[in-house]
Amino acid sequence: MSELSKEQVLALVPQQPPFRFIDDIIELHENGITAAYTFRRDETFYAGHFPGNPITPGVILLETMAQTGVVAYGIYLASTQMEQEEIEKILTVFTEAEVEFSGMVKPGDRVIISAEKVYFRRLKLKVKAEIKLENGQTVCSGTIAGMGVKQT
Repeated sequence: MSELSKEQVLALVPQQPPFRFIDDIIELHENGITAAYTFRRDETFYAGHFPGNPITPGVILLETMAQTGVVAYGIYLASTQMEQEEIEKILTVFTEAEVEFSGMVKPGDRVIISAEKVYFRRLKLKVKAEIKLENGQTVCSGTIAGMGVKQT
């Protein structure tokens, strides 16, 4: 067992465009992760949310936090306990969230996603997560959790 690099972790994240909301992993360590994503102006959800004044839906921001804080970070933490071949057989499922929204993300905005471990045991991960705009304004924050399930 060996810790995976940022690039290896990103390669193992199963979500793919147009539903991957991680461009880069900036920092990755035992206690947390920081990543970045730029919301493209042509993201399909902007067409209906809201015409003439598009903003990123809260559920997409929650998914963005989950992909960084639970999926990517969970892959990294699992790599400290099992081999990569085993990790590739695990599907991460979302289990809970308690999140507050305090700002908006517009098309073209680059966000910084960070998460700190609350606990990781038996492939269940809970984190404190937040999304900030590049200017430092917090958009949403709270706790989210997920668990790894072995695929058959």
